[in-house]
Order: sequence, then C-alpha cells, then structure tokens
Amino acid sequence: MVVTVKKRKRTKLGKDKRRKHRHWQVTVYYTDGEKFARVYTDRAKAAKFAERQKKSPVVKATRVMQVD
Repeated sequence: MVVTVKKRKRTKLGKDKRRKHRHWQVTVYYTDGEKFARVYTDRAKAAKFAERQKKSPVVKATRVMQVD
C-alpha cells in the first residue's frame, strides 16, 4: 500500500525571495493634467519627496501609496 501526501500550494509571495522590503509610490499630479510617479523603498523618503513637490506652484496634488 502506497500513501501519497498531498503537497501544499505555494503562494507567489512565498516563492519570491527578493522581496525584503516594501515599496512606496509617489504620484505627483500637475495642474495641466500630467502625472509623474516615482517608487521608493523607504516611506520617509517618499513622504519627504511628496512634501517637497507640493511647494511647487504647478503641482496640484501628491499621493504616497504602498505598492506590492
């Protein structure tokens, strides 16, 4: 009699050994409708970049969001 053991499914995150930190995307919205985005691995740096961009008169809004 042979007993078979059912293997567990691996998730994508479980296989990916590269992912050691989170990514933060800063999106800058301009008054003319254009968009610009930049990705950081440090949330503090991303927030600092967003605050610096808000000082410009041509920037309408900024957004910092976590991306996976």
